[in-house]
Amino acid sequence: MRWIGGRESGNVDDRRGGGGGGMLVGGGIGTLVIALIVMLMGGDPSALLSQTESVPAQQQAPAGPQPDDAAAKFTRLVLGSTEDIWSRLMASQGAQYRPPTLVLFRRVTQSGCGTATSASGPFYCPADKKLYIDLSFYDDLAQRFGAPGDFAMAYVIAHEVGHYLQDELGIMDQVQQAQARMSRAESNQLSVRLELQADFLAGVWAHHANGKSFAFEPGDVEEALRAASAIGDDRIQQQTQGRVVPEAFTHGTSAQRMYWFRKGLETGDIKQGDTFSSREDARLTQ
Repeated sequence: MRWIGGRESGNVDDRRGGGGGGMLVGGGIGTLVIALIVMLMGGDPSALLSQTESVPAQQQAPAGPQPDDAAAKFTRLVLGSTEDIWSRLMASQGAQYRPPTLVLFRRVTQSGCGTATSASGPFYCPADKKLYIDLSFYDDLAQRFGAPGDFAMAYVIAHEVGHYLQDELGIMDQVQQAQARMSRAESNQLSVRLELQADFLAGVWAHHANGKSFAFEPGDVEEALRAASAIGDDRIQQQTQGRVVPEAFTHGTSAQRMYWFRKGLETGDIKQGDTFSSREDARLTQ
């Protein structure tokens, strides 16, 4: 992707300067391993990580040049683009967009949802309405998931912003209330629909940002689709346990995630993102 006029967001809490040190106690290695699997699925491991107490070192903004400054700048550019696009789209619906804060950290930090570590992966915390990311995740995306590229990285950020939008619009609360009355399997299906909608919203952002914040280059869309595919439930389950258990899905198959991101990207129409009522992707669940 080629930036053509995007601005860097000022809504960034940069905590990289403290070295990210800290000691985890209480949850043990088992909790962290499970949290890593959740992260590989593209999910929010905060519920698990909140069970682990921590004593993190104080973190501050970097005092001088840092090895990951380019990744930090890229993240601020993408966040700035999401702010511009969603402010305009929400205004067209008669609503005001209040941008979230994105926290950059190294190794470990505290969130409103508990302790965040480099194993958490990027996530949105509804308790403090902030996005969290250890920039080393971009390396994991390329090396562990086989999904390199700047547009793949942008997709990850836009997906988490999608969760923030769901929270602001009350969708997340409605889902949680419904899940409280459901079986585990039914609850999982609602979680899938929530994640697929965040993928769709990431695609909507990309549709409207193209030609304004950045211009697509050959291979960009494929980068994002590879990232969406890499964190599908079926692919992760096959890699981690050697078999696929559809009733345990919480994020959707690789094919579903690619389908909804592409639909948002191609239409740019928020009204077409009702993943809860639609079952047009039913053929992609196997």
